[in-house]
Amino acid sequence: MTSAQAATPIAAGDLSRQIWNRLRVEAAATAAEEPMLAGFVNAGILRHDSFADALAHRIASKLADGQLDAVLLHDVVSEALRADPSIAESAAADMVAVDERDPACRSLLQPFFYFKGFQALQGYRIGHWLWTQGREAIAFHLQSRISELFAVDIHPAARIGKGIMIDHATSVVIGETAVVDDDVSILHEVTLGGTGSEEADRHPKIGKGVLIGAGAKILGNIAVGEHARIAAGSVVLQPVEARCTVAGVPAKPVGGACAEPSRTMDHSLPD
Repeated sequence: MTSAQAATPIAAGDLSRQIWNRLRVEAAATAAEEPMLAGFVNAGILRHDSFADALAHRIASKLADGQLDAVLLHDVVSEALRADPSIAESAAADMVAVDERDPACRSLLQPFFYFKGFQALQGYRIGHWLWTQGREAIAFHLQSRISELFAVDIHPAARIGKGIMIDHATSVVIGETAVVDDDVSILHEVTLGGTGSEEADRHPKIGKGVLIGAGAKILGNIAVGEHARIAAGSVVLQPVEARCTVAGVPAKPVGGACAEPSRTMDHSLPD
């Protein structure tokens, strides 16, 4: 049994504190079991005092480049996390989502250190905070770095809730005026895009608890209702009702109502 499998389930409450406690236990176990990684997990987790501190270090070390070194970027990320504690709480909720929904996740160390969907999302959260502060240049710089490193392109003006899982993540695109509510699961090669060159509100609005299958394209300023399910490879051009499954090109309703698809990750379609 791995340390993650033996861990106590995460309860409601102060998620970032609970996540931090579990991360430290898993990091210490990993350092003892695999001495070659001891320095890595110590620098990334064990030498820090809080989840927010460790998150700032991880984001800065991943997104630093020749134009913005890790020390300067760490200052920027730390500023955002101090100014808006909800960023760390949202990151903790994202980690819980990955832990609960991805059967390949055996330890919280995996999303924290390695899963590019989780890391791209946390980089976006810092970029979004910068955008709200009017610091568009650096927000765009982070968007570019996230795209280069993770093949995930999220406009910093997009609004994304908490408890989000972006699984595999390659080629996910989320446009400027897109809105993604809490507890949504998104697979690779998903696009939340526009349908033309207009500059107005032009991107999808995704409701709470939606599951968007691999390769799905949702285009235009349309609403996808809560707990809806978008089948893999679908092209969605019309609004989707709550708890409805749609599939096809163009997407049309199929089957009956679905319940909590983003949590069950059930992509199967009715016969």
